[in-house]
Amino acid sequence: YRGTELQTEAGFVSVFSVQARMISEIVQREFGDTFTAWCNSHLRKAGTQIDNIEEDFRDGLKLMLLLEVISGERLPKPERGKMRVHKINNVNKALDFIASKGVKLVSIGAEEIVDGNAKMTLGMIWTIILRFAIQDISVEETSAKEGLLLWCQRKTAPYKNVNVQNFHISWKDGLAFNALIHRHRPDLIDYDSLRKDDPVTNLNNAFEVAEKHLDIPKMLDAEDIVNTARPDEKAIMTYVSSFYHAFSGAQKAETAANRICKVLAVNQENEQMMEDYEKLASDLLEWIRRTIPWLENRTQEKTVNDMQAKQEDFRDYRCVHKPPKVQEKCQLEISFNTLQTKLRLSSRPAFMPSEGRMVSDINGAWHTLEGAEKGYEEWILSEIRRLERLEHLAEKFHQKAAIHESWTDGKEAMLTQKDYETSTLSEVKALLKKHEAFESDLAAHQDRVEQIAAIAQELNELDYYDSASVNTRCQKICDQWDVLGALTQSRKESLERTEKQLESIDELYLEYAKRAAPFNNWMEGAMEDLQDMFIVHNIEEIQGLITAHEQFKSTLPEANKEREAIQAIQAEVQKIAQSNGIKLSGANPYTTITPESIDNKWEKAMQMVPQRDSALQEELNKQNSNDTLRAKFATQANAVGAYIQAKMEEIGRISIEMNGTLEDQLTNLKDYQDTIISYQPEINTLEGDHQLIQEALIFDNQYTSYTMEHLRVGWEQLLTTIARTINEVENQILTRDAKGISQEQLFEYRASFNHFDKVRAPSSGLTAASPHRCCPFYADEVSVLGLRAKQNIIIYNRMCKNIKQMVLKGIFRRLPSAVEFCGSWMKMYDYDSMEKQSKFICVLPASL
Repeated sequence: YRGTELQTEAGFVSVFSVQARMISEIVQREFGDTFTAWCNSHLRKAGTQIDNIEEDFRDGLKLMLLLEVISGERLPKPERGKMRVHKINNVNKALDFIASKGVKLVSIGAEEIVDGNAKMTLGMIWTIILRFAIQDISVEETSAKEGLLLWCQRKTAPYKNVNVQNFHISWKDGLAFNALIHRHRPDLIDYDSLRKDDPVTNLNNAFEVAEKHLDIPKMLDAEDIVNTARPDEKAIMTYVSSFYHAFSGAQKAETAANRICKVLAVNQENEQMMEDYEKLASDLLEWIRRTIPWLENRTQEKTVNDMQAKQEDFRDYRCVHKPPKVQEKCQLEISFNTLQTKLRLSSRPAFMPSEGRMVSDINGAWHTLEGAEKGYEEWILSEIRRLERLEHLAEKFHQKAAIHESWTDGKEAMLTQKDYETSTLSEVKALLKKHEAFESDLAAHQDRVEQIAAIAQELNELDYYDSASVNTRCQKICDQWDVLGALTQSRKESLERTEKQLESIDELYLEYAKRAAPFNNWMEGAMEDLQDMFIVHNIEEIQGLITAHEQFKSTLPEANKEREAIQAIQAEVQKIAQSNGIKLSGANPYTTITPESIDNKWEKAMQMVPQRDSALQEELNKQNSNDTLRAKFATQANAVGAYIQAKMEEIGRISIEMNGTLEDQLTNLKDYQDTIISYQPEINTLEGDHQLIQEALIFDNQYTSYTMEHLRVGWEQLLTTIARTINEVENQILTRDAKGISQEQLFEYRASFNHFDKVRAPSSGLTAASPHRCCPFYADEVSVLGLRAKQNIIIYNRMCKNIKQMVLKGIFRRLPSAVEFCGSWMKMYDYDSMEKQSKFICVLPASL
C-alpha cells in the first residue's frame, strides 16, 4: 500500500518537472503566440510540437493528438493519406470529438482548417482552451471564466496594489502575476521589491519564474501587454489558466506526502482499536452471562408490595445497570465498523476477532438477554395485575355494597306508607307513575345486586383472606332485596285499586268539562249578540236581523235541555262520591266553569231576549218611516227633474224658432219666465222633504237618481238661462236702435248663426239648433251648461264678435257673403282645436 502511494506521487511529480521548450518567434496576431505556446505545452507530452498554428493543424493529425492529450481519451484512428479528403476527414473527427463534449462550433468547418484559415483556426483553439482548460475550473459554486476570476481574486486579495476585476487591464502592471506565484511559492519571488511603475520588469520576472520553476511556458510578451491599451482577454485567460492547473497539481503532490504520514498513524490506531475491541467484548459477554439467570428467576410473592419491590429492582436494572452496557455495545459495534472501514480504505485485510467475540456473537447474547428481560418484565406485570385484581375486587365489592345500602336506606318506610288514601285521581296517578319509576329503578339495581354476589363468589374462588366478612355482608344485602320486592308489589296493587275508584269520578268531571265549555261559550256569544249595537239603512237589513233573532229564539229550548244535562252530570258526581265515601278534594280539575255560573248566565240571557225584541221592533218602525220619506221625495224629485229638463229644451227651441219683432219676442220670454217662476213652490216643497230626509239621516234613495244638489243646480241654471236670454234680446233691441239695423237684416243675421249651429251637435244631447252654439250673446250659457270648455268658448266668442263688427261696419257687402265665408272655414278647420281657432282669428283680416 505504501509503495503504491509513493509510486503514484512520484509519477505525478515527474509529469510537471519537464522543462518547457521555447515557443516559436514567428510573429502571429496579438494572441497567436499565446495559443501556440499553450498547444505546445500539451503536445510536448506526446513528444511533438507545432511551429505555425495555421499550418501544423491543417492535416488534422496534431489536432487529434492535442485533443487526446488534454482530454485523456482515445480518438478514432486518423487517416495517414496526404490527399485533401484525408485531411478533411481527420479534422472532422477532431471537430466531432469537440462537439461531443457539449461545445458548439459556430461557423467552423473542416475545410477552413484544412485551407489554413487563421481566424477559424485560432477560434477553434480558443474553444478548446475554454472547454478543457477553463470550463472545468470551479471555485465556490462558480465555474469557467467566473470561477477562474474568483480564484485569482481570492489568491491575490492580501496583496497591495493588486485588484483583479477582469482579464485585461487588471494584469497590465504585472503585480497580479507575481502575486499568484508568491502566494503559492513565496520562495521564488521577493514581492515587496516589485514596483507598480515598472510593469515590464514585473511581467518579465513573472514570466521567467513561471517558465523556469513552474514549467509554464512563456505565452505572453511583456512589451505587447504594456503597449496595448487593453490586452487581449483570451491570451490572459489562457496564460492564467496554466497557473491555476500548475498550482492545483503542486497541491496534489503535497497532499500525497501528507497521506503517507497518515497511513502510518492509521495503522497504529487500527492496532489499538483491535485490542480495545477484544477487551470490551469480553467484559460485555461476562456481564450478560451473569445477568440472564437473575432475569429467569420466577419465584412468586404473596403481596403486591413484595412484587412491587421486585419491580423496583428491575427498574433499577433498566435505568442504572443496563444503559452503560447498551452504550458499551453500541460503542463496540461502532469501533468494529470503523475499524473495518479504515482497513478497507487502507487496502488492509479485514479484522477477525477471537472466537466467541464476533459482533454476531455479542448480538446473539444480547438478544438472549433482551428475551429474558422481556419475559421477566411480563411476569412481574402479570403478577402485580393478579394481586391488584384481588385487592380491586375487594374494594369494588365494598364500594358497590355501600352504594346499594345507601340507596335502600328509607325505601321500606316509603313503600309502607298509605298516602294514596286521601289523594285525588291525578295525585294517585302521579303516585302510580312515581311507583313505576321506582320499579324501574329497582330493576336497574338488580344488576348491582347480582354484581355484588358475583364479586363475592370470585373472591371466594381466589381465596381472598377476608372472605368471611364479604360473605356476611353479601347475605344481608340479598335478604333486604327480597323484602323490598314484596313491599313494592303490595304498594302497586293498592295504588291501582284506588285509581280505579277515582277514574269513574274523573270521567264524569271530564264529560262535564267537555260539555260545559262549549255551552258556556255559546251563552257568552249569545249575550254578546243580544247586547250588540246595530246600524241599518233600509228595511231589508232590519228584517234580516229580526229573522236571525227569531232563529236564535227557536234554539233556546234545545239549549235549556243541554244546560239541564250538564247539571245532571255534576249531580251524578256528588252521588257517586257520597255512596263510596270519597272525599272530594276540590273543584273540577278540567274546567273553572261551575254549575252556578252556568245558571246565572242562562238567567241573564233570558232577560236580554225580550229587550232585543223591543229594540228590533223599534228599528223596524223607524225604517218603515224612512222608506215613506224616500218614496215621497223620489216622487217629487222625479217630477221636478223632468220639468227642469223639459223647460231647458223649450228655451233652446224658442231661441231658434222665435218669430216676430224683438219686442214680441221679449214679451213672450217674460211670460215664459213668469210661468217658470210660478213653479217655485214645488221646489220649496221638495226642499222641505229633503230636510226631513237629512234629519232622519237617510243617505241613499233607491227610488230616484236625482239628488237635491243636482236639482238645485238645474233649477238655478234654468232661471239663469231664461234671464240671460231676455237680457240678450233687450241688448239686441238697443243695438238695433243705435245702429239703425232693420228687422229683415236681423232675421238674416240670426239665420247665419243658426246655420253654424246646425253644422254640429254637442255631445251633451242638446239639439243642433241650440242658440248657444254660435251666438255670441249666449256664450256664458254655453259655458254653464258644459257644452264647451271655457277657454275654447272665449276664442270662439271673439271670432263671432269680429264677424259681427265686420258686418255692421260694412266690410262684408252682403250678409250672405259673411255666412258663406264662415261656412267654408267651418269645413276647412275644426273649431274645436284652439290652435286652428287662433290661426283663423289671425288670418281673417288679411284674407279679407
